Amino acid sequence: MRIVIVSVAAAPRLKADHVKALANALAKGMAHDGHIVDVINATESDGARLPGYDYVAIVTETLSFFSARLPDAVKKILDSARALGGKKGAAFVRKGGFRFNRALAVLMNAMEKEGMVVNWSDILLSVAHAEAMGKRIGA
Repeated sequence: MRIVIVSVAAAPRLKADHVKALANALAKGMAHDGHIVDVINATESDGARLPGYDYVAIVTETLSFFSARLPDAVKKILDSARALGGKKGAAFVRKGGFRFNRALAVLMNAMEKEGMVVNWSDILLSVAHAEAMGKRIGA
């Protein structure tokens, strides 16, 4: 299966490395089962490539410690992608702050608004946890 993992960091600071590390760990876990996995950065790419994949996973974080808001790049990449209706996907939010559970619900709603079927979602606690989730998704 061809899988794309979209990494969406809240800011191009140190946190961007955390989100990228989680996305790469997810990719490593998914590739363990023989899937073809690409990791793209939402701030450097648009969503035009997303319809070419069988499965779309988005990894992001909240904008601040007290907020459930997601980075604007999430909406941008979903809006620029066409023909996502019926495509399976997964939503992941990095644990941090008080409202990460609400942020996960916001991400899932944004994906479902584009017609995607979100069949997996989780709060990512660490890189090891992300890799374990990748192995379970790819199964």
